[in-house]
Amino acid sequence: MRPNTQATQAMMAALIGMFMLIWMTEPAAAQSRHILFMKSAVENPALTEATLPLFEGRKEGRTVWYVVTESSNQRDAARRGVNFSPKLANAKGTPAVQKVTVVGGLVQFLATVDFSPVHSVTPGPTGFPPAAANPGSVGEAGYTPLIELPDGTVLNAPHLANDTGEHDKIVSINFIQRRVTLRETEGRYAHKPTHYISFDVSDPGVAALEGSTYAPTLAASPGVGRDDITSSRSPIAPIANGQRGADNSQRQGLSSAIMGEGDPLNVVQVIPASAGYSPLWDAFLSFWTQSAVDLGINFLQGDFYQIARQADAGLITGPGGGAWGAIGVVINCPIVSADK
Repeated sequence: MRPNTQATQAMMAALIGMFMLIWMTEPAAAQSRHILFMKSAVENPALTEATLPLFEGRKEGRTVWYVVTESSNQRDAARRGVNFSPKLANAKGTPAVQKVTVVGGLVQFLATVDFSPVHSVTPGPTGFPPAAANPGSVGEAGYTPLIELPDGTVLNAPHLANDTGEHDKIVSINFIQRRVTLRETEGRYAHKPTHYISFDVSDPGVAALEGSTYAPTLAASPGVGRDDITSSRSPIAPIANGQRGADNSQRQGLSSAIMGEGDPLNVVQVIPASAGYSPLWDAFLSFWTQSAVDLGINFLQGDFYQIARQADAGLITGPGGGAWGAIGVVINCPIVSADK
């Protein structure tokens, strides 16, 4: 039986036309300026590393080292030089937040992290999904990076070191000067680069891909990712199967990142300048359809709403061809800076 060549060509033309209409209606990129949201951070010139103040705490007499990246209290956030995230207060009273005490100026944590596992990711045939993935650090029972201080303020205070080892994102750490340098990941917001640090993830496989701590309690953070103040989460869209090639200007995606071509260039919906910002990102895992891949129209996406339109047009789906939306994986990756 001969294929219906005319019907196939018509379908391809319609897909290309629909995609180009979406593509051409995107706003033109304006001249960029770099904005450092986390004032306590110092980035390197290449914007691949950030140095933060390091804090000492305790867990049942053990020394714990951590950083602070967000506060739910605006005055406290300004004093610390960290991101203001009022949405974190929505997680109080859930397992996603551990209530702590402060003794002698040191936070007394209820749980910490085991940094002794060996981090490993083995690429699959096309990169993603990986053939194997093991996180390099695992939270103890009850560990979460979110802590509630005695005054009710919620901080994002991910653990970076203790007597079991150090976090995989650490480039260098100075316990005397109390500074730590961490690897940043490049993403996209409104078609511009943004830079964040991945600390913790509620799923072990994704934690391995992010080089982060597996912290299942983050899944208890309430709500679904959205750009408003009703949820404790904000949306992020990782592209699974974007174009490949380290020198390809349209390169993007988890497959590309796993194959060592660069950062995945995940797309966030909101940045710290908005009250809707949270460092707890709800993953909207996004797959180009096979038709879009075959036609070569799986171009680099730089805006969350653009991806939503691609999904509405039937060019992007969720896992397994399902509906596009949050998959329930929560990633703690505070934004340090962005271009605007």
